[in-house]
Amino acid sequence: MIHLTEKAIRAIKSSLEEENLSPEDTYLRIGVTGGGCSGLSYNLSFEKERAEDDAIVEQGGISLLIDGKSKFFLMGLTLDYTSGLNGKGFVFSNPNAVGTCGCGQSFSA
Repeated sequence: MIHLTEKAIRAIKSSLEEENLSPEDTYLRIGVTGGGCSGLSYNLSFEKERAEDDAIVEQGGISLLIDGKSKFFLMGLTLDYTSGLNGKGFVFSNPNAVGTCGCGQSFSA
């Protein structure tokens, strides 16, 4: 469903450590909401609880939560992390996106 690169896994684990959270009892929620310059925006957040309709994806010691509404837009997504000259942050490579904005944080489907 969603693929995390090794760089993304390291960045997520580092963020968990910085916030004194344990990957064993903390989920990374990835979702989509309306907004952004292209119509839909990605959201990432750490959570301790899951909802009934959440799908759980386990990769590299990270437990991802994806809500039922976001699943359709995130199928096949690759989450990467970059720390290059243009800044650092997560990079979303989404095969469902028909258009993206310049910052890469919003898309249209």
